[in-house]
Amino acid sequence: MALIKSISGIRGTIGGAAGENLTPTDIVRFTSAYARLLRERDGSQRQGGERRLRVVVGRDARISGEMVRSLVVGTLMGCGVEVTDVGLCTTPGVEMAVVARRADGGVILTASHNPRQWNALKLLDGSGEFLDAAAGARLLELAAEDCEEFPDVDNIGRLTGDSFDDEHIAAVLAMPLANVEAVRARRLKVVVDAVNSVGGIVVPALLRALGAEIVELNCEPTGEFAHNPEPLPENLGAISAAVVASGADLGVVVDPDVDRLALVCEDGTMFGEEYTLVAVADYVLAHTQGNTVSNLSSSRALRDITLRRGGLYSAAAVGEVNVVAQMKRSGAVIGGEGNGGVIYPALHYGRDALAGIALFLSHLASCSAASVSALRRAYPQYYISKNRVETAPGTDLDALLARVKEKYKDQQITDIDGVKIDFPTSWAHLRRSNTEPIVRIYAEGADPAADEVANRTTADALAEQIMRDLAG
Repeated sequence: MALIKSISGIRGTIGGAAGENLTPTDIVRFTSAYARLLRERDGSQRQGGERRLRVVVGRDARISGEMVRSLVVGTLMGCGVEVTDVGLCTTPGVEMAVVARRADGGVILTASHNPRQWNALKLLDGSGEFLDAAAGARLLELAAEDCEEFPDVDNIGRLTGDSFDDEHIAAVLAMPLANVEAVRARRLKVVVDAVNSVGGIVVPALLRALGAEIVELNCEPTGEFAHNPEPLPENLGAISAAVVASGADLGVVVDPDVDRLALVCEDGTMFGEEYTLVAVADYVLAHTQGNTVSNLSSSRALRDITLRRGGLYSAAAVGEVNVVAQMKRSGAVIGGEGNGGVIYPALHYGRDALAGIALFLSHLASCSAASVSALRRAYPQYYISKNRVETAPGTDLDALLARVKEKYKDQQITDIDGVKIDFPTSWAHLRRSNTEPIVRIYAEGADPAADEVANRTTADALAEQIMRDLAG
């Protein structure tokens, strides 16, 4: 499996050959390059007595996490960096901790939704946001130079242990739009599936603070994922059954690093990860006039809700850093990605499942919908088909995408991230993944006048046609 270097970090499977999988050699090399990058950005020259860089490190619970943490922390200290280790911590928690601890950057050790054999270094700047494209390119240059000099023993960094989970939860509960009392009054019963990672620590704690009764499913942070950790319907049969069997009001599912949120209705049906952002945005826009942003692979339903609320919608390339940049340009009050990633700038510029939970439950508690499924029916009934095609080593993906773009040149084409083809009542988006050696092919049946079956048929047929175009 090739080592993947992208805006989503340095990612690969553990073991194997250096430069191909994520090996200890790779971990040290890229961590050292990251320390050099921060030093360049800080504008200082490493000499005795000058200001030391500070970096926050946190990880999810996957089984390689402690090994990777030891290498990253030791390398940073060897580069003269002061390290604050927040231990098992969510991705949004590390992002917020960078700002709260006034650090120069952060390293999150997580491969997000990837299976147990994967891990990654997700790198943050001093704002607690992911490195932009220019910084990422410079990091790769530094990693390739292999000419690092390290400080002597009197100038190595120090390690401080810390925790940020309680502060993260407190900040979420303190959000102005978190209607804590209304949620507590609703006395909800919630099933939680945290796929045996760090969400098993923080999600139940947040829900209990919101007065909910909790049924825990896969909440032991062992790193032994009970199912494929990507929160897609085909992976969520157990929680669907548990919600119905326990008579719960809803189910809450997070990925291993808790930046994606999927919801299950009281009848065991999926709320739809695309609609996590739609529902939260509807609630935020009802109380805060403004604009929204999602990525090109996200449902048109967010656009519809935004226009209905009097705001403007715009799309960004896939990737949190791209969505955040567009949110800042457009002054968006809410945004995110259709994979269940909610970005609420009033808290911080990062996908945050805890913020999503608090805002969604506040919406549910304050609206007229009697149930989660009733709330879901209040939104446009679009259907999105999400597909993936494995790519062989050496495949010329640019040539394949160019061929598809040429075939559909008479349609509206957006090519800032792969190729998106917009038809009057549907769309398809082809792009190389930032996190896996695959091409993602998403298609949506998006005709408000059509029923769910018609939209499903349209989306699936369009996706199948695009896959044939790609193969042919």
